Amino acid sequence: MLSIDPSKNTERENYKFLIGSIIPRPIAFVTTLSKDAVLNGAPFSYFNIVSSNPPMISLSIQRRDGRQKDTARNIIHSKEFVVHIVDEQNVEKINKTAASLPPDQSEIEMANLTPVNSVKVSVPGVKEAKIRMECRLEQNLELGDEDSIGCDMIIGRVVQFHIEPDIYENGRIDPNGLAAVSRLAGTNYAKIGEIFSIERPE
Repeated sequence: MLSIDPSKNTERENYKFLIGSIIPRPIAFVTTLSKDAVLNGAPFSYFNIVSSNPPMISLSIQRRDGRQKDTARNIIHSKEFVVHIVDEQNVEKINKTAASLPPDQSEIEMANLTPVNSVKVSVPGVKEAKIRMECRLEQNLELGDEDSIGCDMIIGRVVQFHIEPDIYENGRIDPNGLAAVSRLAGTNYAKIGEIFSIERPE
């Protein structure tokens, strides 16, 4: 085994080790509203479940040269956002929203995504996702070294689920119908692939 001290690596080297090792990663497409009511959208693969009671999710939004990204800044300001699951049908359009646009330009418009009103938050979602979750900010943690903040860790409480009826039955979501895609390293993504079961010990 190679044994490597991350403190002796560059940030880029550690980034490559992490995104190459922790795979596959689910992708959240997050919509937010700016102070000027511009609808912002961006994908994030540092994303997961925090809790089911209450239902909460996490997003880790990396900073660029210490500067907050639009998504983090908008969430912290408005305390609301919408998380969508990226799937095989919408991944091409959502990939376009990863482009660096000025804060006054909407990635939703640029990618020809369709805004749809939310029920409990002011931030619209997009119609092209089979699952979306309206969220309110539960907690924001600024993480990093003593002299620099590297990321905003966002904990969001899910206040409303929206699920396409075709993939929902008896309280369960059909993984094949959802056709979620996951992030690997570089420009690579993965589909669900073969599903297998293993019984958990009691």
